[in-house]
Amino acid sequence: MPKMPRDLSGKELAALLEQYGYRITRQSGSHLRLTSNAGDKEHHITIPNHEPLKVGTLNAIIKDIAGYLKLDRQTVIQDLLKH
Repeated sequence: MPKMPRDLSGKELAALLEQYGYRITRQSGSHLRLTSNAGDKEHHITIPNHEPLKVGTLNAIIKDIAGYLKLDRQTVIQDLLKH
């Protein structure tokens, strides 16, 4: 079982999420807004542009994405660690 990455910045996570169809649609202050049209409807997530992201914040983002894509949370973590 892969562990949650602990050294990802917000920009790095945004780049990794491109594999799931997410694109940066807006930046407001120190937060990035990403949008995906991969599922039935549009999905938005907000990522703090911090370095590194806190583990709890990253976990919440991954949980949200996994729910939207109907994937297991561990699958999303594995995909992120491959790149």
